[in-house]
Amino acid sequence: MDDYNWIETSLPDFRLRFANRQDVPLIHKFIRDLADYENLEHEVVSTEEQLLQNLFGDRSYAEVILGFEKEEPAGFALFFHNFSTFVGKPGIYLEDLYVKKPLRGKGYGKIFLTYLARLANHRDCGRLEWAVQEWNERAIGFYESLGARQKEEWTVYQVAGSKLKQLGNSFDNHQ
Repeated sequence: MDDYNWIETSLPDFRLRFANRQDVPLIHKFIRDLADYENLEHEVVSTEEQLLQNLFGDRSYAEVILGFEKEEPAGFALFFHNFSTFVGKPGIYLEDLYVKKPLRGKGYGKIFLTYLARLANHRDCGRLEWAVQEWNERAIGFYESLGARQKEEWTVYQVAGSKLKQLGNSFDNHQ
């Protein structure tokens, strides 16, 4: 593990690094573990092959930071850039943040978020955003303790699966 560009943190036994192609099985496992925690296992349809292509292929759609306690994988953060027309700058959208259950409460989640905030500042981003499930009061309290605030005037909408295909196919009817 010495060949990686480690990011040292304020916690002596915890460090970060950006993921690479060889980490895809670990990333996929973390995604499944997160889905299990959120009671959304039934929604995970991604494959390692899809992650390899979309994270490390010709066009990378997202980035992943892995966290390690000593040499053991402890968690991950998957994020990508969005853009704010109002701010006129890119932002970072945190899609997933996960720390293994036995390692929670040690400050690892805070390290991930503070590093992403530092990265956003370094990349001249206007904001760092993410979503949280309404039932996850522990996470909400944690995020608010860091200064994050709920955007109450916004509601997230999503079109996915067969409805996304149907909507996209309807474009031809509007030409």
